[in-house]
Parts: sequence; structure tokens; C-alpha cells
Amino acid sequence: MLIRVGYDLQFEIPAPVAMVALLSVHPSRRADLREPDGPRIDPEIPVEVYQDTYGNLCSRFLVPPGRLRLFNLTLIEDSGQPDPVDVTAEEIPVQNLPAELLRFLLPSRYCPVDQLVNTAGELFSNTPPGWQRVQSICDWVHRSITFGYHFANAQKTALDVYTERRGVCRDFQHLAITFCRAMNIPSRYVAGYLGDIGVPPLPSPGDFSAWFEVYLSGRWWAFDARFNQPRIGRIPIAIGSDATDTAITTSFGLAQLTSFAVTTDEVFAASAPA
Repeated sequence: MLIRVGYDLQFEIPAPVAMVALLSVHPSRRADLREPDGPRIDPEIPVEVYQDTYGNLCSRFLVPPGRLRLFNLTLIEDSGQPDPVDVTAEEIPVQNLPAELLRFLLPSRYCPVDQLVNTAGELFSNTPPGWQRVQSICDWVHRSITFGYHFANAQKTALDVYTERRGVCRDFQHLAITFCRAMNIPSRYVAGYLGDIGVPPLPSPGDFSAWFEVYLSGRWWAFDARFNQPRIGRIPIAIGSDATDTAITTSFGLAQLTSFAVTTDEVFAASAPA
């Protein structure tokens, strides 16, 4: 399967401002790209590309006052298969985890594990460990939290989501991640593309999406507490402890977003490149 992915983000910049953008397909999927990838910038300005501590590809640049446009369209090959499922996948005892994964058990900006560890124990300590425990967490979050774009709040933590019982895509994932970490299951946040492939299309405009991954039986597995079903065509852009590490753009000063469009569409044979 071929998937056309891209974005068109426009800003008004009142004064020179440094920015960092995480808009390139994650290195784990770079081999699947069939066209060039990376942000195109109008006006043309020098760009420094580097990898952060999570391996994400970051673009760093200084923007002059005026209009800024970040845009790109690329083509990526995907298996066309839903997220893999293995109900026999097992938890790994903390003492046996690779050392580099221990950070995915710790509290982070939006995932205050220490504040919800008792709640997680009350809710999930009697569930079977491993895959079934993670699925029980997703089921609970999906059932208990109400989705709505008007619930978006950049300051909202998983504790707020648990208390208010409402949120947007990232809030569902933050709460599920927090519960998983509280149960000693390494969990990380993923931001990327997820189109309406194999499911009824949503009435809302295209957007970037969020899901999370857990480490079971020696590998990472994708879960999604918002949609709570295996999906086709997840294309990661950035991975981190939570949304702090995966912001699509970070401006070190004023930058007003004026236009936002995201493309994630299956490309059928008749329109695919030769």
C-alpha cells in the first residue's frame, strides 16, 4: 500500500524567532519512503537538521518577521496490515529490562505516574499481566474519557484527564501511558500520521494523530486508547516520553498559527507513480 502524507502549516511571525520542527517521518520508517521527505520552508532560510535524544529528526531555523509556511507532501509504502496483535506478549520484570528503557517507566511532564500509581493498582492489579493488562487499560480509558476538540488544553496532565474525564487524542494516550508505567510496563508516546484507512472517515478535517507503544516480550507494540482498535497506516513522526518531546513545532518566541492542513490518504494503483 502507498500512502500520501503531508502538511501545510502557516504562521504570522511578529519578530525574529527561533523554531524547531519535528515534521520528518521517523527514522524507523525512512526506508519505506518513496519520495523525498523533510519540511519545505517559505521563505527560504537556512535549516539545521539533527537527531534528538529519542532519535527524532528535528529541523532548526531562525524565522524572520512576516509570513512563514512549512509544507511538504511525500509518499510512503506501508504493509497495509492492521497493527499487530499478540495476546500472549508478556511483561518483562523491571530488573531484566534494557537500561535504556527505564526512562519510560518514570513520571514525565504530562504523565505524573507518582500521582496515579495507587489508582492504577486499584483498577488493574487484578488483570492478567502482559498484553491483557495493557488492553484492559485501553478499554478503561476509551470507555471512561469523552473525546472533544473543545476539551483541548496544552497544560492538561493525565491526572487532569482522570479527574475531568474528557480530552483530546493526546490526553487519552497520556492517561493510558501513565497507568501502564504505574504497572511497570514501559510506555512511550508517538505522534504521527493516521488516516481513515479501512475505517469510516471522520467528519473532522485531517490532523496529526497520537498513539502509544508498550514494551512487551522484547519489542514495542502500538496501542491507541482513543480509537481502541488495530488500525492501518500508522506513520510515526516523533517518539518521546510524552507530548513535550514530540511537539510538531516549538517556537522560542511569538509565532501565531494561521492555517493548518494535514494529508494522510491511500494512493490507489491508478494514481500511483510508475
